[in-house]
Amino acid sequence: MHLKVRPDAVLVQAVIAGALSFAHLHDLAEAAGQDGWKAWAYPISVDLLLVAAWRRLRLLRDAGEPTRSAWTWFAVALAASLGANVATAGLLDLNAVPAWLRILVAGWPALAFLGGTLLVHSPADETAVVPSAEHDHDQADADTDAEPVQEPDPEPAVTGIPAPEPAPALPPPPPPTPAVAVPDALLAYGRKVADEHRARTGHPIDADTLRARLGVPAPMAHAIAAQLV
Repeated sequence: MHLKVRPDAVLVQAVIAGALSFAHLHDLAEAAGQDGWKAWAYPISVDLLLVAAWRRLRLLRDAGEPTRSAWTWFAVALAASLGANVATAGLLDLNAVPAWLRILVAGWPALAFLGGTLLVHSPADETAVVPSAEHDHDQADADTDAEPVQEPDPEPAVTGIPAPEPAPALPPPPPPTPAVAVPDALLAYGRKVADEHRARTGHPIDADTLRARLGVPAPMAHAIAAQLV
C-alpha cells in the first residue's frame, strides 16, 4: 500500500516562521553576551512562555474567568519575539549592542520565571478554595457546639394490635445536574486525565486532584467530576 504524502502549506509556513524567529532570538541573545547553550535557551524560554500564556488564556476564557493576566504575559512574550526579529533586521548593530538591551536580555530569565509561575498558580484558583475551607471549618465548629437532641421515650407497645407495616422505600433522587457549563473539549480532556489517574492509582480521581491537574477553578472541577461519574 502506497502512502501519498501531501505537504500542508500552513504547516510548512509555521515551521519556517518558527525557525526564523528561533534563529533571530538566538542571534540577539548571543550578541548581548549570552554565549554557548545560554543563547539557545533564550528562544525556547520565549516560545514556552508564549504557548503557556495562550493555553491559560483559552482555559480562562472557556471558564468565564478574567483573562487580563494571561493577555499581559502573552503580550510580553510576543513583544520579546517580535523585538528580536526587528532588531536583527539591520536596525541594530549586533557588534555593538547597547547597554539597555544587554540588561533586558540578562533579566529575561527572571521575568519569564515569574510569568510562568503566575500562569500556573492563578489567584482565581486560590480564592475559589479558601472560602470553601473556611465554610467547612465553621460548619465543623457549629456541629461540635450543637447540643445533642434528646429523642422522646418510646411509647409502650399495645398488645393485641399488629404493628403497622413500614412504608415502601422511595427511589433515590437523580444526581444533581452541574450548574457550571463545561465545554466539550475540556470535558474530553478531563475524562482522559481521570482515566490515566484510575489506571495509575486504581482509584477514581477526586475533584481537588482534577482541579490541580487541569488548572481550572473549583466549581468547574466539581462540574467536570460530576459528569465523569
